[in-house]
Amino acid sequence: MARRTAPSQDSRDLLSVDNDGLRPLAERMRPRSVDEMVGQRRLLAPGSALRRAVESGRVHSMILWGPPGCGKTTLALLLARYADAEFKAISAVLSGLPEVRQVLAEAAHRFADGRRTVLFVDEVHRFNKTQQDAFLPHIERGTIIFVGATTENPSFELNSALLSRCRVHVMEAVSPDDIRHSLRRALEDEERGLGAQPVHVGDDLLLQIATAADGDVRRALTLLEIAAELAADEDGQITAATLAQVLADRTRRFDKGGEQFYDQISALHKSVRSSNPDAALYWFARMLDGGCDPHYLARRLTRMAVEDIGLADPRALQMSVDAWDTYDRLGSPEGDLALAQVVIYLASTAKSNAAYAAFNAAKADVVEHGTQDVPLHLRNAPTKLMKQLGYSKGYQYDHDADGGIALDQTGFPDAMGERVYYQPVERGLELKLGEKLARLRAQRAQARGEGE
Repeated sequence: MARRTAPSQDSRDLLSVDNDGLRPLAERMRPRSVDEMVGQRRLLAPGSALRRAVESGRVHSMILWGPPGCGKTTLALLLARYADAEFKAISAVLSGLPEVRQVLAEAAHRFADGRRTVLFVDEVHRFNKTQQDAFLPHIERGTIIFVGATTENPSFELNSALLSRCRVHVMEAVSPDDIRHSLRRALEDEERGLGAQPVHVGDDLLLQIATAADGDVRRALTLLEIAAELAADEDGQITAATLAQVLADRTRRFDKGGEQFYDQISALHKSVRSSNPDAALYWFARMLDGGCDPHYLARRLTRMAVEDIGLADPRALQMSVDAWDTYDRLGSPEGDLALAQVVIYLASTAKSNAAYAAFNAAKADVVEHGTQDVPLHLRNAPTKLMKQLGYSKGYQYDHDADGGIALDQTGFPDAMGERVYYQPVERGLELKLGEKLARLRAQRAQARGEGE
C-alpha cells in the first residue's frame, strides 16, 4: 500500500490556499497536512494506526470525540484530502433530516461515478435516533466515509447501531506549549499568517495567550489576531497591557449540560467524600467560573450533606440549607462565599453513608416483600368495630415501659421479622448512636428469647 506523501489538490477542498485576507486567521492557518497538526501526539504519532490510514488514503468511518478546538474538523478535512475524496460538512445544529437525505443522495451519485465522499457531521450528538439511523445503510455500502464530531461522550449520546459501524477516536485538549508553537507559526507565516505584518510579541505573552485558550487552538489564534489588531497603533508591539484587554472576562471550558459538567460535579462530590477540602474548593470554583448555576451547586451540596455526612454530623445538613438560603438572599458574588464555606465544612467533617445505605436497604425490602399488612398491635382503633377486630390489641405504650422502651414489641410486619438496616459508623455523632443502638438491639433480641 503506497503512502501518499502529500495530500492531493482539489479546487473543492476547503483547505486550499486562496490568500483571502477576509478569512479569520484561525481558518487561514488550518493545517494542510498531518505534519502541521499540533497536539494529538498519541492519536497521530508516526506509525500509529490512524496516521497510517490517513496517509495511505484508506480511511474508515469514525467518531471524533474531543473538546472544542482540538482539531476534529481539520482532521476530517485531511482525511478527504489524503483520500482524494469529496468533502461535505453538515451541522446537526443547523441541519434536519431533509438536508441529510439530500447530502446522502448526492454522495450516492458521486459514489456511482467512482468518487468517494467524506461526510463530516459536526455536533453529531444533537441528531436524534431517527436522524442518526439515516446514515447507517450508506456507511454499510461505503457510499460515504462518515466522520462524526462530538464534544459529548458517544456512549451516552449516540445510538449503538451507529457506534457499531464507526471507530471512536478520542482527541485531547491541545497543551499550552503546542498551542504556543501554532501561534509562533502563524506569526512567521507570510502567506497565510501574520508574517507580512509588523507584529512583535514575547514568548511569555504567547504562552499567556495559549494558556488562556484553554486547549482550543482556534480560540488562541483568534485571540492573537485581535491582539495584533489592537497593537497596530503601537508599531505592532503586543504588550501585557494589550493582552489585558484581549483576555478580559474570559472563561474556562465548561458545558452546562454535557460531559464536562458531569465530570466536574463528580470531581467535586468525590473530593468532599474523600475529606479533601482543597480539591473540593478547586472544583467548586471551576464550576462557578464556567457558569454553573449556583442554585444547582447548592442543591448538590445539600445532597452531599445527607448522603455522605449524614448523622455523623447532623449540623452539615442545616449548614447546607442555610448557605442555600444565604445565596438566595445575597446572590453572586457575595452568596458564593456562603456556598464555598459549606464546601470546606462538608469536606472537613466526619463522614457517614449509614443513613443512605439504610434507606436503600429498606426500599429494597419494600420491593422484595410487597404489600405487607401492618401488625394489629401497631394499628389505631378509633372505632368499636376496629377494637373488636383486634386493632391496637397488645400494643405497649413505650413511655410506660421500664426504661421508656417496650423491648419485646416488634415494629415490622409479622411475615418479615426484625430487620437491621442502619449500621452507624464509628465516626462523629454516630459513635454514640451506634453504642446506644447496639445496646438496644441486644436487649430486644434477649427479650424475644433470641440467642439463648
